[in-house]
Amino acid sequence: MGALVLSQGGTFDPPGVDSFFLPPIFGGVTKPIVLVVLSAVIVGAYFFFATRNLKVVPGRAQFAAEYIYDFSRNTIARDQIGAKDFQRFIPLIFGLFTFILVNNIFGIVPLIQFPTMAKIGFPIALFIMVYVVIHTVGFRRHGFLGYFKHVMFPPGVPKPVYILLAPIEFLQKFLFQPVALAIRVFAAMFAGHLILLVFTLGGQYLLLEASALFKPVSIISFAFAIILTFAEALIQVLQAYIFAVLSANFIGAALAQEH
Repeated sequence: MGALVLSQGGTFDPPGVDSFFLPPIFGGVTKPIVLVVLSAVIVGAYFFFATRNLKVVPGRAQFAAEYIYDFSRNTIARDQIGAKDFQRFIPLIFGLFTFILVNNIFGIVPLIQFPTMAKIGFPIALFIMVYVVIHTVGFRRHGFLGYFKHVMFPPGVPKPVYILLAPIEFLQKFLFQPVALAIRVFAAMFAGHLILLVFTLGGQYLLLEASALFKPVSIISFAFAIILTFAEALIQVLQAYIFAVLSANFIGAALAQEH
């Protein structure tokens, strides 16, 4: 992307991919690594203290903790996996939802302002964990050959169609679905953070360095940044929800007796 020249005092270099490659804080530890650890501490500490002294009439902290748990347990895990098998997967789904949610929300927290899921390595690590769970429970439920049959040969399809359908189903279940799971949250956080940077840094440049003619435009840029921050907050919550829902859905599909 080229630099924008609006004054004789300097140029505006729009943020790009290099904005996501942050220098180490110490040793090989970078800001995203610190944030990932911090997010785990925040989730653990919040639910520990919010549920330490449970009351019949909950306070706000206990109510929020119970609501998030109930949402993860019933709306996501039970609805997607099924009433028969969902209970043992509650910790996984609950952990995925809360962990991704906090890491996404970091993108709009003042002074932090970096969604760690915008670093592709973290969504990939989560998808690998979910991938192992999906196929482990599938093989255990159906057996080795039975699971491949379950995945590749859905019932009720004319046998000649299996020639085309079987490899497509195999690639979809073992490659495309899990990769899409990681890319979806990464792309949303990456794009959202980059757009916010453009409007925020652009408004700062227009206000401080551009000529007087362009300074009023900075108000528009900052206004868009504020509006987009609220939109990004909604997307951050939705992406955490989508990742958890799809993970539960894939687990439920692997356990299902029918395709």
